[in-house]
Amino acid sequence: MSEKGKVVVKALVTGGAASGGPPIGPAVGPTGINIKDVVDEINEKTMIFKGLTVPVRIECDPVTKQFTIEIETPSTASLLLKEAGLEKGSSDTGEEKIGNVSLDQIQAVAKAKRDIFLDKTFKTCVKTVLGTALSVGLTVEGEDPRTIQQRIDNGDYDDTIEEVS
Repeated sequence: MSEKGKVVVKALVTGGAASGGPPIGPAVGPTGINIKDVVDEINEKTMIFKGLTVPVRIECDPVTKQFTIEIETPSTASLLLKEAGLEKGSSDTGEEKIGNVSLDQIQAVAKAKRDIFLDKTFKTCVKTVLGTALSVGLTVEGEDPRTIQQRIDNGDYDDTIEEVS
């Protein structure tokens, strides 16, 4: 892909563990930009998502040898499973609950995804993450995520869920 002479590379990397091999090296190499510099910056920017698959966008300018890197956040489900210390979600979310997370962990995921979600308030963002927790088979504070969503609607967590702008 190119935009006005620039080369744009989109890739999925493991947070904190990108390498100069495919897909980054072969795509960035022909631009003359130092691959190690690109990989080092990607690893620095994705370290907070260590072990998760992270979408990255690298924009390279072969003329100036400059590059920019944009990091997207991993999926909500991936972030929740990492919070729960699990590899994958439940195969039968209606019956099998595979783990439990705290409301603080739900809020941490909501903060990480805040810029991507179209929700108007942080509370609705938290409720969206609760819906994903339900879909991967997690309980929250030992309860069904739908129960927590209802309590949020009732105002039970007004003092613990802080609006984030």
